[in-house]
Amino acid sequence: MFNNTDKRYNQYSAHLKNKFNAKVYKITLDAGFSCPNRDGTISTGGCIFCDDGGSFSQSHSNLMSIEQQVNTGIENLSKRFKAQKFMSYFQAFSNTYKPVKELEKIYNSALKHDDIVGISIGTRPDCVDDEKLDLIASYKDDYYTWIEYGLQSVHDKTLAKINRGHDYNCFLKAYEKTKSRGINVCVHVIFGLWETHDEIMETAKSLAALGVDGVKIHMLCALENTLLAKMYETGEIDFMSEEEYVQTVCDFLEYLPPETTIHRLAGNGLKKNLLAPRWLDKKFECLNMIDREFLKRNSYQGIKFVR
Repeated sequence: MFNNTDKRYNQYSAHLKNKFNAKVYKITLDAGFSCPNRDGTISTGGCIFCDDGGSFSQSHSNLMSIEQQVNTGIENLSKRFKAQKFMSYFQAFSNTYKPVKELEKIYNSALKHDDIVGISIGTRPDCVDDEKLDLIASYKDDYYTWIEYGLQSVHDKTLAKINRGHDYNCFLKAYEKTKSRGINVCVHVIFGLWETHDEIMETAKSLAALGVDGVKIHMLCALENTLLAKMYETGEIDFMSEEEYVQTVCDFLEYLPPETTIHRLAGNGLKKNLLAPRWLDKKFECLNMIDREFLKRNSYQGIKFVR
């Protein structure tokens, strides 16, 4: 249904393959960034779910240069998945949290390989300004350029509970400035944050109204050495079952515009530090369940979206 696939949602990997007529993979990079929500600028401790890796999913060290990480990633992904083109993805922590001159050197070093076709920069909405956004916008004529904002929820009470350090209005301001420069925006959301089903759907409807370019959905999970892990161990929080998560994902996607690309629906790479929920490390089982649920409903992304 989407991008000449049998998927009932707008899968980002298929979107990239159609756009570039090649199999495109993201290379996750760690440039040694920090985060104002961990270093004491906003608070200490950071978001309750964030571990010492800053949500970084790969094993190579930031002791390697960015160019080395890119070259290693291209070599590995080419062999493992027969990838042909690549996007440099700055994933760990807040990847705009340095002076703009340093950012320019870091970003430029990730774009030197001939097979790099895009750049994606994960950050917080309180870590961008006009100068940094102008820099990122300068790449868009030559590279497929994205900023990925960790929003998690549109509800300020939720953002406060997870110690996010910013409110929804902060995101809206950053989003408007980013879109005004023609930069693609992917928004990260988390399910399971003490919210009702209706509250989660309010996040979906809000993102739909904004017309966001992409969405990445995460399931709240407890990783070792996080504040959330302590809360889980003391019984302060439980987690969605896989079945509930699948139902919620399909409900959420039904409200999004069909043009919104879906960058992630199931987690991976968490087995080493994952405490709960244990079903989360079965990525493909979860994705298959989402496919079957959409088929059962005879539904698809955007069926409830109103322009």
